[in-house]
Amino acid sequence: MTPRPSLPQRFPYRLIATDLDGTLLRDDKTVSARTRGVLAAAQAAGAEHVVATGRSVAWTRAILDDLGYRGLAVCGQGAQVYHAGERRLLTSVTLDRAVARHAVGLLEEALGPLGLAADRGGADGRLVLDARFRSMTGYGVTEDAAVAEYRVPGRDEVLAEPVIKLYLQHPSLSDDALAAAARERVGHLVTVVVSGEGLVEMLPLGLSKARGLALAARRLGVGAADTIAFGDMPNDVPMLTWAARGVAMAGAHPEVIAVADEVTAGNEEDGIALVLEALLRPSTDRTV
Repeated sequence: MTPRPSLPQRFPYRLIATDLDGTLLRDDKTVSARTRGVLAAAQAAGAEHVVATGRSVAWTRAILDDLGYRGLAVCGQGAQVYHAGERRLLTSVTLDRAVARHAVGLLEEALGPLGLAADRGGADGRLVLDARFRSMTGYGVTEDAAVAEYRVPGRDEVLAEPVIKLYLQHPSLSDDALAAAARERVGHLVTVVVSGEGLVEMLPLGLSKARGLALAARRLGVGAADTIAFGDMPNDVPMLTWAARGVAMAGAHPEVIAVADEVTAGNEEDGIALVLEALLRPSTDRTV
């Protein structure tokens, strides 16, 4: 009797959610062939892949295009759900500007002058920086010419149009210290997260990657129990705790390590691929 061909191993999760910077992307903003291959294999075995990033759509689209990514992307810390294949913004949430002005005012009363920047709303929303905001290392906006491109004349211009989030800088406080002070003083008005070096962000109250990912997952017909998520910074904490399995990258922020179910290798060492390859092996080959 001719043996039946073996069926492909079904992937144990229906959704794979990955942060971009420091997680899916290597430091040169590329994805290794190994990681691309294992993601394709997981998708062939029944999983969906959703990118979940703090970057706005305007700052994510070129990266997704370079990757050949055609699925859903959660952008702006959950404020935007974007369909990369259709190049279409599906959902968008903006920060109430009156609330933002009030929150910034309360912070400056306590901490002194802050640098302020914003991602404006929409799929093509512009990044704008006020005179006190020095640079944005996490987005590569560090050279004088690059910073000048996004500079606006004053504080009023930063909030002159709808925004999805604000960025805060203090002349001497670290990112973690600034975020902690902001949560203490205005956490009842807005959500404050740290998403990277020099990226302390003020969001609509209750907004998170988990909220945006839940919206994307609902469109795909899956839920938290079907999800494995990967991240490295405090803004990834809600996503990792929402998912059935949360994986931190090596070198992740301590807040991420604290909530993760496991820690994999870093973004330069194919940490995502290591976990997914183990899950793709037949169950008899997996270590418990």
